Amino acid sequence: MEKTKLQWHPAFGAALRITLQDEMRYLEMHEEHLLSKKPLQMDVLIIKKLQDVKIKKTIGRIFRKHNIIEYKSPDDSLSVNDFYKVYGYACIYQSNTGRIKEIDPEDLTLTFVCSHYPREFLKHLERVRGMCTEYQGGGIYYLKGDPIPMQLLITPRMSDKENYWIQSMRTDLRAGEEIQKLMREYEKHRKSKDYTAVMNLITRANWEQMEVEKMMCDALNELFAEELKEADSRGRTEGLRQGKREMIFAFLKAGVDIKTIKEASGLNEEEIESIRREME
Repeated sequence: MEKTKLQWHPAFGAALRITLQDEMRYLEMHEEHLLSKKPLQMDVLIIKKLQDVKIKKTIGRIFRKHNIIEYKSPDDSLSVNDFYKVYGYACIYQSNTGRIKEIDPEDLTLTFVCSHYPREFLKHLERVRGMCTEYQGGGIYYLKGDPIPMQLLITPRMSDKENYWIQSMRTDLRAGEEIQKLMREYEKHRKSKDYTAVMNLITRANWEQMEVEKMMCDALNELFAEELKEADSRGRTEGLRQGKREMIFAFLKAGVDIKTIKEASGLNEEEIESIRREME
């Protein structure tokens, strides 16, 4: 597949709507919300339409009236500068109104979303701003010690039970059960434009693994059956090396587990290890 720059932010907005869909009637979400006429914009702004409604989903429990979200794609990292940028967004958003305290500062929250644990970011908050981190489980950390409530979401660590589609926005999905589950989940919602947007992004970000999974499905149903017959007729060892080596190479490169490869190919672990050594 031709490599092009992936547009993660629109898919993340769609994944947020999916995750919060049961309670979206209580929320109003603005993507790439413009702070001024100049090109200064938040990634996502979520506004609670009813102040007394508590959001039950774990990522929304911290939410107040106005909730600013900063999202980093898997190839990007969360830096100290990002903290001050987003904190600045909150200050501008609160102050850029027609009346004093039209947006109450106590009604603001900040959410930082990234794929990699930001050690330097957190060290700075602790050392310079006197803040601390409290782990809430499921990849969610509360950043304590500032008047504005904040949380940090580490997407690969998030619960796939509650935050499945956000957690799946990665580049390292594994062929086999993980991608098969993704396909099953998408099949239930394929007519939804939000699910389609997220699935398209995930597919492009994991193209090689998806191709391997497609090969596996086709191979298990058609190709492998024929190849095994041909391999048997030519002699098992020679046939496997000539007829299936490239397929096994692809499986191993994509990180398919040995058990799945054994079931798909009929090879034992020693034969698979022999092919693995050829790759090195």
